[in-house]
Amino acid sequence: MIVFNQANTGRVEYMLDVLGIKGFTFFEQVQGRGTNGGEPRRGTHAWPEMNSCVITVVEEEQLPALLESIKKLDLRNEEVGVRAFVWDIVATV
Repeated sequence: MIVFNQANTGRVEYMLDVLGIKGFTFFEQVQGRGTNGGEPRRGTHAWPEMNSCVITVVEEEQLPALLESIKKLDLRNEEVGVRAFVWDIVATV
């Protein structure tokens, strides 16, 4: 799962394309606040920015390149923020 400020939407989609990750589910208008000093993303007058989220299932060998790309994107502008969370997928239908 990749959670990112909506300002990074194009960059995240481009990153997935470059890495050959075809399948994903995209959620817009995701609210929240990061644990590392992140400001709220609530879509309100006080906190007008919003996040988006992409969930994708990748092969284990794709994971290092994906995480490295996400880290580079985050370092590009740490105030905007992007985070990745990894789960093991036991089964899919």
